[in-house]
Amino acid sequence: MKSRLLAGSAAALLAVVGVILVFSYAQGADQRAVQNLAPVDVLVVKAAIPAGTSVDAMKDSLATQQLPQSAVPTSALHTLGDSAGKVAAVDLVPGETLVAERLVAPDALKTPGNVKVPAGLQEVSFQLEPQRVVGGLLVPGDHIGIFISMSSDKQTTELAIHKVLVTLVQRAPQAAASAQATPNPSSGAAGSRDSALPTGSLLLTVAVNDLDASKIVFAAEFEKIWLSKEPLDAKDSGPTVMQQSGVYK
Repeated sequence: MKSRLLAGSAAALLAVVGVILVFSYAQGADQRAVQNLAPVDVLVVKAAIPAGTSVDAMKDSLATQQLPQSAVPTSALHTLGDSAGKVAAVDLVPGETLVAERLVAPDALKTPGNVKVPAGLQEVSFQLEPQRVVGGLLVPGDHIGIFISMSSDKQTTELAIHKVLVTLVQRAPQAAASAQATPNPSSGAAGSRDSALPTGSLLLTVAVNDLDASKIVFAAEFEKIWLSKEPLDAKDSGPTVMQQSGVYK
């Protein structure tokens, strides 16, 4: 009887030890997995940061987190040491890795009302997805080229309006988590401008003359619009209507 009691106690003890060992192993599994992938410390947004927030003011909304090096964008920030005096260029959402492109000098982030509409021009707005708006990185004061694609008769695309002044950029509310670009370690992505992927649509307001306003409204209603960032000193090769036959020339 006594031996059976001792055997039962030993079995119970072994079961408890086994549970502790399994729990300890599970607790360290994530850390071991990260260590096997060359972990690096990066800054991650832990609380929403509105556009225009200074680096000093956003410190409490950031956290240092270890991520596998293969999943870290090339321009990811590890500290804020070199970012003094900068502000958030766009709204930063929880979960996204902080990258250098998200921080700009205060005078580079123009707010609504700071862009004066040149005399004789009018403002018109249209809505596009981020991939059509230079990745969603445009800000008021930038100049853009407006491509219009027609498909009703013959498929054509033309850079129809040059060097258009952007006066306002409005972004749709974003989800709580932001999708992130994850470079493929086998694709040789080093040195590329990796950044978190933008989400939601953007509403742009531009200053144009009455004729160009009509072109924009027509394209927004019936056709398709794509934008380029076209500074005032960008080369202009003259009007070109791109058709299918000209794509491979």
